[in-house]
Formats: sequence, C-alpha cells, structure tokens
Amino acid sequence: MGYYNNVFDGCNDQTDIGAVMRDGREVILQAYNWESHKHDWYRNLDSKVPDIAKSGFTSAWLPPPSQSLAPEGYLPQDLYSLNSAYGSEHLLKSLLGKMKQYKVRAMADIVINHRVGTTRGHGGMYNRYDGISLPWNEHAVTSCTGGLGKRSTGDNFNGVPNVDHTQHFVRKDIIGWLRWLRNTVGFQDFRFDFARGYSAQYVKEYIGAAKPLFSVGECWDSCNYNGHGLDYNQDSHRQRIINWIDATGQLSAAFDFTTKGILQEAVKGQYWRLCDAQGKPPGVMGWWPSRAVTFLDNHDTGSTQAHWPFPSHHIMEGYAYILTHPGIPCVFYDHFYDWGSSIHDQIVKLIDVRRRQDIHSRSTIRVLEAKSNLYAAIVGEKLCMKLGDASWCPSGREWTLATSGHRYAVWHK
Repeated sequence: MGYYNNVFDGCNDQTDIGAVMRDGREVILQAYNWESHKHDWYRNLDSKVPDIAKSGFTSAWLPPPSQSLAPEGYLPQDLYSLNSAYGSEHLLKSLLGKMKQYKVRAMADIVINHRVGTTRGHGGMYNRYDGISLPWNEHAVTSCTGGLGKRSTGDNFNGVPNVDHTQHFVRKDIIGWLRWLRNTVGFQDFRFDFARGYSAQYVKEYIGAAKPLFSVGECWDSCNYNGHGLDYNQDSHRQRIINWIDATGQLSAAFDFTTKGILQEAVKGQYWRLCDAQGKPPGVMGWWPSRAVTFLDNHDTGSTQAHWPFPSHHIMEGYAYILTHPGIPCVFYDHFYDWGSSIHDQIVKLIDVRRRQDIHSRSTIRVLEAKSNLYAAIVGEKLCMKLGDASWCPSGREWTLATSGHRYAVWHK
C-alpha cells in the first residue's frame, strides 16, 4: 500500500487553497491541443465558454500564456509578455473575463523548468535574459545546462537553459510572476509543466505564496514494461507520483499517468488490469484519489504529437471509466470538440450522471468484476457501471439505466 499522510482531507475550512481539493467535485477540460496556436485560439475558446460551462466543467486548462520561442508556448522567454501565438493579451483577458462570468476557472500552464535566453553569456550559451522582464544572468541557469547556477534539483529538459530554483532571486521573481497571473491577470488554477525537472519543495513554496485554488503537476515517466507488454503491477510507478504529491506538502494534485497507462491496455480486452492485488483501482486513483487527475490523452500523448495515444476506438470506454470513478477527471479538447457531436454528447451525459449522483474524488469504490472482456464496479454506493462486451447488469431492482454506449453502461439508484 502506498503511504501518504492525509492531513488535509479531514479539514472543513473552505477559506484556504485546500478547499477545492477537499470538495473534490472538479471536472477539468484541457482546452487546447498541439496545433491550437494556428487557429486564433483565444477567440475560438471565447465562443465555446457557454458550452464548456453548460457541460459541467469547473476548470479549463489553457495553454502557456507567455511569449515563447516555439509557438506552442513551451519555450518561454519573456514571462510577463502575454502576447503569444494563441492571441493577444487583450484577447486572453477578455477570455478570462468571460470564463469568470460563466464560473469556469482558468488554469494557467506554468512552464518554469526552463527559459530561453536572449543573449549569449558564459561559455557562449544563450543563458542571459537581457532586454526583457526578469533580466536574469547566468546564475539563474543550472550548471548542467550551461549556466553558473547550481546543479539541477531534478531531471534536465535538454537543449535549453534550465532554471536554477535553488537561487533565492529566481524564486522571488517566479513568485512575483505567479502572484501577478493569479491576482492581476485572472488565472485561478495552475498546472506545473515538466514537474520532474525541479524539486517538488519549490512547487510547495510557489503554491503557498501564489495561492491558486487548484494545482496539478505533470510527473510523467515510463510505466513498467516487460518483454510481453505492460506489467500488471504498477505500484512502483504510482508510488513515484505519490512521493511527488507528498513532497509538495500535499498542496498539488498530479496527473494519473499510471491509470492512463493501465486503462489504455485494459480496453483492448484485458479488463483484469483494472483491479490491483488488493481489489482497488490500480493507478494513483486507487491510493490517493483526491490528488489523482485522471485523463485519457493530452497535447503530448495524443493530438498530432501522439507520443502515447489512447486507442481511438475505445475512447468512450475510457471516459465511462474516469467520469464514473473517484479522482479528478480531465477531458481532452480533441475528444470533446473535434471527434463529432456523438462523443461530445456522451461525455456530457457522463458528467451529468457524475454530478447528479454526487460522485467526487473520494467516492468509495467496489470492483465487482475484472476479467478479460468485463469490468464492473459500484461507486459511491449510488452508481454502478460496466465496461466490455460481456453481458452484465447489476442485481437488484433499485438500479436504473442512466446512460450507455458502445461497450459501456452506467446505472444509478
């Protein structure tokens, strides 16, 4: 069993940064993909805000807001410039205003593991930031990526200067920028990009100082594979994610890459994978559901990058799983808006059932069946669901069919 020290979950004070996490009723939309910068994105999203709100999403994760050397936003340079390939600062602020009006929180993608320099410094590298806001020198860059700072406290993001978070002046400037995003620009939630690149203690410090309502980190490393494919037991993989959450002082959730890796194999006729040796869900969701953000794909794993895509013919089985289960589900833009109205409407229906049955991040779960062609579970004692092509329905007259589709069905009491 993975260990965590569950101090926040028993608290009821709703006035601090832990309140959203404790409530556990979030449903997130990742509101962009790898190609979005080509499509006047802030205007596009502005037109979709009413539908995003009506569909039941509480938070929409937006692309990195700052000026970047690469149009997708992941090679940031001038952090305080909000004119990006996604649109102008004016269009961003207009979008954030509309989201606030419709009560959908805006999540900023925080890319602070690395920063592209403007001028050459020590060793002839572009490791100085002259002429832009936060004009750092080489001491802001880790020694392992060509700077005069200390060694990195995490993994290197190769090819660009990595930020040295051990430097007090760097942390002070980052906190100032995060507070500005939070209090002046109007973002309410944070997503920490490439969180393996620097120690989680700094994420803890940044969240504590900027006070986002909700935070999630990207701790993505490889699942455990053997010569025949994915290992059944992924405990060491989920434990690494849990250790990161713990090191943030439990202030941040994390994307449940373990559940993604297992679920996308399970839907291929290996549903036995969805129950661990203790009878629990096999991902982070099974050990620390209030901090597990479950998802099928994102701009890296899916979209045009497709580094690790969920099997496209099984998308609805995947959503039937994460939208009925504990954890904090996150829906990908492409699936919701680009794969046709049927998938959009099926996802909306599942979100509606989740809300009506008051399923939340800590809802109880009993796995009833987990074999090759069938998975069934009761969640929160008021929702029952099945996946797979085997014939199955819950026993007892109290269950009514709520929604169903290809290879999935959901019942409620």
